[in-house]
Amino acid sequence: MKEQGLNDPHPYQQLTPDTVIDAVESVGFLSDARILTLNSYENRVFQVGIEAVDTEKIQPLIAKFYRPARWSNEQILEEHSFVQELHDLEIPSVPPLKNSAGNTLFTFKSFRFALYPRQGGHAPELDNLDNLLILGRFIGRLHAVGKIKPFQYRNSFTVQNFGVNSVSFLLENNFIPSSLTQAYESLCQQLLEKIQSIFADVKFTSIRLHGDCHPGNVLWRNETPHFVDFDDCMNGPAMQDLWMLLSGDRPTQLAQIAEIIDGYREFCDFAPKELRLVESLRTLRLMHYAAWLARRWNDPAFPHNFPWFNTERYWGAHILELREQLAALDEAPLTLN
Repeated sequence: MKEQGLNDPHPYQQLTPDTVIDAVESVGFLSDARILTLNSYENRVFQVGIEAVDTEKIQPLIAKFYRPARWSNEQILEEHSFVQELHDLEIPSVPPLKNSAGNTLFTFKSFRFALYPRQGGHAPELDNLDNLLILGRFIGRLHAVGKIKPFQYRNSFTVQNFGVNSVSFLLENNFIPSSLTQAYESLCQQLLEKIQSIFADVKFTSIRLHGDCHPGNVLWRNETPHFVDFDDCMNGPAMQDLWMLLSGDRPTQLAQIAEIIDGYREFCDFAPKELRLVESLRTLRLMHYAAWLARRWNDPAFPHNFPWFNTERYWGAHILELREQLAALDEAPLTLN
C-alpha cells in the first residue's frame, strides 16, 4: 500500500467526534459520549468513555485510527499478532481487543481502527540504573520472541529506508532552503557513506523489534515496564530498541549500557559488535524525523504543533546537528566491561 505523500489530501478531516463514537459503537460498545484526544500525530488516538453495565463501571477504551494509506491490512494485523504473542508470554504489552469473531482491525467510513484497554503508568526514570536493568530484562524477553521468526509484511530497518529515502524526499520536494542545499546534500552524502560502511562491517542479525522504543512508549507501573505503540514495529538490529535509552556523556552512557545489557543477557544473547551502530542509528533517526515532518506537512496538525519546522533557522540547526554526528561516527563505540 502506498504511503500518504506530500500532496495527498488531509486524511483526518472527516474524523469528527461523532464518527469516533459511531465507530466504537459499531464494534458493540456503548459510549457515554466522553472523548479525550490523546497525544498522537501519525495516527489519531482517543480515549472513549464506555457506559456502565448493570451499574458496573467500565474502564474507558483507547481507539486508534490508523493514518489512511500508511500501512496495508497485512502489516497492521502482523503488528497486532506480534503484540498478542508477547502478551500471551506475559511480556507486558497491550494487545488490541478482539470481537466475537476474533477480529482486531475494524473499518468505519473508510477509517481503519483498533480498540485497546487503557493502560496506566508513567515514563521510566532512566537516571535510575536499577530501572535500566529491569528494562534490559524485558527488552531481552521481547527480543527472544522476536528472534523466533521474522516479520513477513512489516518494513525492515535499512539505511536506504531511513536515510537515503529521507534525504531524497527533502531535496526532491525543495524543503531545504537554496542557501543551504549544497551544504546539506554534501554532508548527507558523507554521512550515508560512513553509515553504509558501518552497517556492512557489523553484519547484524535482523529480528522483530518494537522499532520505536523511546521512553514515551514505555509505561512504568509497579516496577514493571509496559510496552505500548508498536505502530513502527519492524525487522532490524537489536540495538534499535536499546540505544534510545541512553543519554548524557560517554561515562554515563557506559554505565547505562552496562546495566541494560546485563539485564538483556538474562533472556537473550547480545552481540557486542552492535554497539558500533549507536551513532549510525542516531543519525538515521535525525534524518528520518526531518523527512517525517516534511511528509506530513499537509496535515494541519503538523504546522500547528511544530511551528518551528521548515524555517531557515531550523534547517541551519539541523545541518549543525548532522555535522556533530559526522564527528561522532568517527569516535570509538561504546564498550562493555
